[in-house]
Order: sequence, then structure tokens, then C-alpha cells
Amino acid sequence: MVFSSIIFLFVFLPVVLLLYYITPKKFRNLLLFVVNLVFYGWGEPRFIVLMLVSIAINYVAGLLIGKFKNPEKQNLKAAKAVLVTSIIVNIGLLVFFKYAGFIGNTLNIVLPFVNIPVLEIPLPIGISFYTFQTMSYVIDVYRNDAKAQKNIITFGTYVSLFPQLIAGPIVRYRDVETQLISRKENINQFNNGVKLFVIGLCKKVLLANQMGALWDILRENFTSGGILSAWFGICAYSLQIYFDFCGYSEMAMGLGNMFGFDFLKNFDYPYISKSITEFWRRWHISLSSWFKEYIYIPLGGNRKGFPRQVFNMLVVWALTGLWHGANYNFILWGLYFFVILFIEKLFMLKALEKIPSVFRHIYSLFLIVLGWLIFYFEDMGQLWNYLCVMFGSSGVFVSAKALTDIISYLPVFAVAVFACTPVAKILYNKIPKNNICFITETVGCMCGLLLSTASLASSGYNPFLYFKF
Repeated sequence: MVFSSIIFLFVFLPVVLLLYYITPKKFRNLLLFVVNLVFYGWGEPRFIVLMLVSIAINYVAGLLIGKFKNPEKQNLKAAKAVLVTSIIVNIGLLVFFKYAGFIGNTLNIVLPFVNIPVLEIPLPIGISFYTFQTMSYVIDVYRNDAKAQKNIITFGTYVSLFPQLIAGPIVRYRDVETQLISRKENINQFNNGVKLFVIGLCKKVLLANQMGALWDILRENFTSGGILSAWFGICAYSLQIYFDFCGYSEMAMGLGNMFGFDFLKNFDYPYISKSITEFWRRWHISLSSWFKEYIYIPLGGNRKGFPRQVFNMLVVWALTGLWHGANYNFILWGLYFFVILFIEKLFMLKALEKIPSVFRHIYSLFLIVLGWLIFYFEDMGQLWNYLCVMFGSSGVFVSAKALTDIISYLPVFAVAVFACTPVAKILYNKIPKNNICFITETVGCMCGLLLSTASLASSGYNPFLYFKF
């Protein structure tokens, strides 16, 4: 992974950018499509065929729906049949590759006398993201929110776009439809893309990886580390998963800018939230928006009475949990947030408005951190044991070894906490933009890139958490 990251930074990306900008505009989508497949094949060569099949199925579905919804030859039943068929195929592929083993294990627990064989199928990287993108495309064409794309290369470029292919954000076709057809690349957009990419890279390599290392150390001996160690550990994991995913999303947005695309923001400082409702407006925005638009609202949203609204919320949050992984802890994680959001909607939000902001913030962070504990531990026994240690079951506040580990990571922990807030952005926006500022930014980007590269080269630890989702 480390070697691949360095090759990507200093070989793949420069070569692709050079080829892109010397290629005539009318052939740039074709170049990107080929590059996307090379990029995907680099990590998952056997699943290129699966992606091509997904592209072909949804491309044809879009064309058929566009044809059947043509006002001159309208056939709404046929259009709906194509829509339903494409959704079933998309979900079927996702379920087969991501959930077949989970379903088999569950059936064997419920029906132990049947002894169903459990399939162990490798998970295609990014399948959850590009499946949701293709589904949103077909649904939008059916709703007349987007026109059917007649050029399969252009459509294939959208589905397989390498900057956000692996771990999002989920890009809806209608948000980039114009950009796919006629992008207007410029130096300012490219410059902003480079800065955003480097910022995301620093968040991933210099913060997420360090917090992940601290979490691994403290988690390994959590039974003897004590209360402080357990809380520091899960807080480190909370920071790791944020900077890992936010960093990757910002790298994707930066890469998109370099190629003339504008992707919507995926994170908006979620850890400054003062309620869980606010947290989910700021965390993984593209996924929350997708579920709201394509599941919650079609189910009736909040238009059919409170009981139906609660049911719709339950469905959305169970699916949100399941989307993240094929295990019971992910479903429990989704239901955990459903319960909190239900309580907030019922009365808690009004109650929170009456208390000072600092306590609302503490309330939110406490519940978010507990949520990440559920998210991490697939073994319910380990989850319970860790939770007990957090609340004092070991009788130890902090062991000498754990305290040493915490102190050694305390400076980077403090930087990570600060980087979770918009303070640096607010201060930056107040600085007058001039030549000195441009030079400073350039030097800062170079330093960030060098530090990240040095960290990658000197450490074998560079996990991308959201690859498995």
C-alpha cells in the first residue's frame, strides 16, 4: 500500500495529468476512461469486468428509460419496468459480492439444521460507491432530473472516475452532467485542486495514520491500560476515521479540480456539532443526501404522519449501517443513531436549545464516540469489555505504559483535535490574498507533500479504512 501510494503520487498522477492536458478536449473523456480502468485494475484487475458490466447495464437502462419517457412515444410502464429491473440487478450485484457470506452465516444461525454453504467472495473495492452512483443516474433519468447519456465513454468515465472511485464521495450524475460534456479547466481551479489534494493527503498520512497507530497501541492492552487509556484510545480512533475519510474525500475533490471537475463537499467539521442531528448534516454528506433523496423521501419522508416518519427513519438507518459493512455491529451502529435521532426529533432538540453550547457539544461528542466504539468492534464480547473498561471496571485509572504511550502521541493528538475545528480556516480567510500569500501557500504545499512522502516512505502503516466499505 505504501509503495503504491508513492508510485501514484510521483509516477501515475504526473503522467496522467501530462497526457490529459496534451490530449485534445474531445478525447479527454476517452483518456480518463482508459486511465480509470488502469487505476482500478492496478488494485483489482479481476473486477474490471464487473465494473464494465455495471456500466453497460446502467448505460442501456438509461437509454431505454429515456426512450420510453420520450413525450412522443411515451410508455411509462415500460420505463418503470426498466427502472425496477436495473435497481434489482444493481442491488443484486452488491448483495452477492458484499453480503453473501453474511447472509449465509445468518441463515445458518437461524436455521442450523439446513447447513447452508457460506460463500467467501472477495469484496470489489469501491463497489458500494459506484453502485450507488449508477443507481442514482438511472433513477434521475426516470425522474427527468437528468438526460440519458448517449455516449457510453462519457457515462463510463462518470462511473469509473478514479479520483473518487475507491472511497467516494458519492457523486450524482446530475451534479457533474455538464462538466462531463464540457469542462472548462483553468489555472486557478488547478491550483486550488493541488492545495486541496495536499491538505487531504496531510490529513490522511500525518494525522489519520498517527491516530490509527495510537489506537492500535492502546487497544491492544485495553484491559490493563485503565480508564484514561480506553477513552484516549477510542477518541484516537474517532479522529482516525474522520481524517482518513475526510482526507480521502478532499484528495478526491482536489484531483477532480485538477481535471476540471467540481465535486460537492463531503465533510463540514462534523465534530463541532451540538446535536446528533447536526452531526449527520456534516458527516459523509454525500451518503446522507443519497439515502434522504432515494430512500427516505420516496418512502414518504415526513409527509404521511409521525408513525410512518419513524418507520422511514428506521429503514434508512438500518440500511445506512448495513451499507458500511456486512456484520451485525454495523446494523447496531445504524440503529443506535436511529434511536438517538428519534429521541432528538421527539423532544431532545428543544431541550438542547435551552442549555449552554459547551454542554450540547459534550453531549454530541460523547454519543459520537460511543457510536464509533460500536462501529469498530465486530465482536460483541470485545465491545462490551471495552465499554466496561471505559467506565471503570478495571479499577485502574491509567497504567504506566499507557500513560507513556499517550504522552508520546499527545502533540499530534492536540494538532488533530485542533484540525477538527474551522479555526484555521477562519484565520486563513482573514489573511489578505497577495503574492506573499501565494508564495507561502506554495511552500506550505511543498512541505506538506514532502512530510507526507517521508512519512509514507518510513512507515509501513497506511490503511485506508473506507476501502472495505
